[in-house]
Amino acid sequence: MRNFLFRLIGILEIAGGFYGALTMLRRLLPLGSTHDAILALIGLLFYGFVLIAGVLLMEGSERGVTLSRVAQLMQLPLIATPVLSYALHCGAFVNVFATLQMPPRLGLDWHVGSQGFTLAVAGPAVSRLGINLLALLSWLALRMR
Repeated sequence: MRNFLFRLIGILEIAGGFYGALTMLRRLLPLGSTHDAILALIGLLFYGFVLIAGVLLMEGSERGVTLSRVAQLMQLPLIATPVLSYALHCGAFVNVFATLQMPPRLGLDWHVGSQGFTLAVAGPAVSRLGINLLALLSWLALRMR
């Protein structure tokens, strides 16, 4: 069971990291504004890290397990406030979130076969905070010995 879960996590990391890195390269290459280029470079570094972690995990390396834990922790938070926004997912996500308006609402969002990166100093008018349950479960599975 452990090997199956590690391989599944590795496949999602490799696929999401590769697809995300290509997306960030495409966003970086037109050499638009400096702000867009910096965000694309940060995204490229994040996705490259996740891709390397997935490859090392698939090889069965202990370093791959450690890097994959960090990669899953990077995908854990979902923050969307008017001041700061951050979200990252590679391969798939199951987000559980709460909107911070009156009355507060809980929500669930999921997708498989995707990648996404958001980092902004501004965000939506209605704040949302949440976690990626798939990243949390993957992080817990990577802690199995």
